[in-house]
Amino acid sequence: MNEIRLFTSESVCEGHPDKISDLIADSILDDALSGDPKSRVACEVCCSTGVVFVMGEFDTKKFIDIPSIIRNVIKEIGYNKPEYGFDYHTVGVISYINQQSEDIAQGVNCGDKTDDERDNTGAGDQGMMFGYASNETSEYMPLPLSLAHALTKNLSIARKSGKIPYLRPDGKAQVTVLYENDVPKYVDTVVVSAQHDEDIANEQIRNDIIKYVVEKAIDKKYLTNDTKYFINPTGRFVKGGPHADSGLTGRKIIVDTYGGVCPHGGGSFSGKDPTKVDRSAAYYSRYVCKNIVAACLCDKIELQVAYAIGKAKPVSISINTFGTEKINKQKILQAIEQVFDFRPFSIIKQLDLFRPIYAQTTNYGHMGKEGLPWEELNAVKTLKEFLK
Repeated sequence: MNEIRLFTSESVCEGHPDKISDLIADSILDDALSGDPKSRVACEVCCSTGVVFVMGEFDTKKFIDIPSIIRNVIKEIGYNKPEYGFDYHTVGVISYINQQSEDIAQGVNCGDKTDDERDNTGAGDQGMMFGYASNETSEYMPLPLSLAHALTKNLSIARKSGKIPYLRPDGKAQVTVLYENDVPKYVDTVVVSAQHDEDIANEQIRNDIIKYVVEKAIDKKYLTNDTKYFINPTGRFVKGGPHADSGLTGRKIIVDTYGGVCPHGGGSFSGKDPTKVDRSAAYYSRYVCKNIVAACLCDKIELQVAYAIGKAKPVSISINTFGTEKINKQKILQAIEQVFDFRPFSIIKQLDLFRPIYAQTTNYGHMGKEGLPWEELNAVKTLKEFLK
């Protein structure tokens, strides 16, 4: 008997208030790391009408020009007109920065430690992180999320290129995929909400977005005569961005990861340096899962890793292969424990994470993008050799 199910994932544009906050936080982090790779940064950002608040705990030798970074980010996103209620010319900046807690620092700082001591430096906090990979797309990501990200990315491209000149920076998308026996068959529903200028007819918005956004983002093999389109379903989306809805760092953690296909540990990524396992261990878990699937040990896998503060080795590692494993599941777990090193500073060293690479992660998902170190498939050969 065929099992039919629907699954939905969403994505948001770079001009969404929460994503503005995330990008500012990651841009501040990158600036710190560019001048001092040992920087410790935990940056939170909130934005609202005409103002950005920056809070957090920093320990860095780099002078960070926070107002300039914020204005450059807002300008690049496209908030450049006073009528948006939030623009880079006039935005106010309020910052309140403290030094990193000594209690946390003593657990993660390396100082003059040897390489072995450095690798055994503990996690900066307790917590659990998840990784996931599936062979249903070429990037080893869930199809609904991949398509939702493609939609929001194409919305920004259409706006910035002038293809749809009346678009404004805020927007979001949602894609529902029908699965039959766990295989994606077609797109059931597409939802796109795009901020726009005054006095643009809904019919024009619908036609332009389907032509320049939807049809460029979604392969026609997934679109049917029954696919439903909801384009700006409220009928109007003029007021948007922080002027309509305040934004906050870390409120789009499902958008950032796997679109709800697997659990989330609860910790956000943006604004955190890689000594925070919320970020680095989540990236490493993705790296492990992607290499496991690429090595054809299973069709999809979810991995959970958990840490205790001040301890280097995880307190637990567990996997779920959803019945798709090609070999004994215990053998896969054994391979993970033998091939991969989950100690925090080993992760940082393997993936070379003390680099200013984080602003590029902020939009359209932290996973599934080419060029990021946790997306490399350089462990596949080792996995296959281990299992011979």
